[in-house]
Amino acid sequence: MGSSLRSGAKRSFAALGLLLAAIVFAIGCGSDSGGGGDDGDGTITIGASLPLTGEFSQPGKAAQQGYEVWVDMINENGGLLDQDVELIVKDDASDQNTVVADYNALIQRDQVDLLLGTFSSLLNLPASAAAERNRMLYIEPAGGAPEIFARDFQYGPFFTQQATADKQGDLFAEYILNLPEDQQPKTVAYATLDDPFTVPVVDALKEKFEAAGIETVYDEIYPISTSNFDTIASEATQDSPDMLINGSQFDDGIGFSRSLEKVGYDPPIFFQTNAPSFGEQYSDGIGEENTEEVFFAISHVPDASTPGNEEFVQAYKDKFNGEEPPEDAADAYAAGQVLQAAVEGVGSIDDQLALADWLRENEVETILGPLQWEDSGAPIGEFLIGQWQDGQAEIVLPPDAATSDEVIIDGQAMPNDE
Repeated sequence: MGSSLRSGAKRSFAALGLLLAAIVFAIGCGSDSGGGGDDGDGTITIGASLPLTGEFSQPGKAAQQGYEVWVDMINENGGLLDQDVELIVKDDASDQNTVVADYNALIQRDQVDLLLGTFSSLLNLPASAAAERNRMLYIEPAGGAPEIFARDFQYGPFFTQQATADKQGDLFAEYILNLPEDQQPKTVAYATLDDPFTVPVVDALKEKFEAAGIETVYDEIYPISTSNFDTIASEATQDSPDMLINGSQFDDGIGFSRSLEKVGYDPPIFFQTNAPSFGEQYSDGIGEENTEEVFFAISHVPDASTPGNEEFVQAYKDKFNGEEPPEDAADAYAAGQVLQAAVEGVGSIDDQLALADWLRENEVETILGPLQWEDSGAPIGEFLIGQWQDGQAEIVLPPDAATSDEVIIDGQAMPNDE
């Protein structure tokens, strides 16, 4: 028996030795190849980690589609610095530890030339720190928590939407507080996902509404693990608030809305982050009849007249069975546009700090409109406000970008330019 064990152990050690040798050989081959644009093979490799599974898989997959459309279009138009672009995407499973491991692997093992960011503030916080440690430019399509831009980083992150999370509801709050006094809400309830993106959105709204004298009758932050929202919906609506604010991502936003239907409460004014911007996925998730009058902040609409948007929408439809691009796909495409502008502006990818400095000094035209940034990478701009009307997601604010000329409050249509 003992001899057999020793023999087995020798075979195991021998097998392990061969495996390690294979790994070392593989790593060595990767190092020799250079892995990217400087290796002379005419290809620039761009790495990204996205939540293709787990809590954020819905927007993560949309972001991957947006990146893929951008890569397709840039290659069809001659590439980046006259080189083809190759995209490497890893799945971080919506996990903060995994996303850091993924970006370290992309930089150190895959030796990508450039990075694009992941989805959500929760994941971009550690991912952008990994990029900073490795002195790589970091451009991210979805991570607007103010704390991301308070770390004095040099290589980013550059957020490719119009505003940080704490400013996403500004136009909505301004409109509500300018309603005729007899139409303004007197009470408000808040139910918020414990997430670095949603909390700042709701906190900023709460500060404005409390300053205006609107009474808070319910205020609850629920954990990301929450899967049953019946109790939260019941408690939030117990005092029949005039206005309900739900700081949500996609899955919990759908769950909260379904629970609202269960408790039979239709708030006169309902603002929800993120989930309503998913178009048909949102209406399918909660039923079209329950989407009516829901307000939300949004960065992109398919029929926007911004430069290049029509071409992006058509390319997305051609690639993905005629479907209109969701907001997160458009945001990812815009991140690619920003990366492209920086690379072409500098004329090289050798100095990543020069790319970051170029973005600090220049405005970039994207399908979301022109984007520019503070030194911290925080965008300088204003979000659009949407509202579901007659089964369609419409832009209602600001008036000059609106796709509908009215805002509906508790069944009453009002002009959006007052």
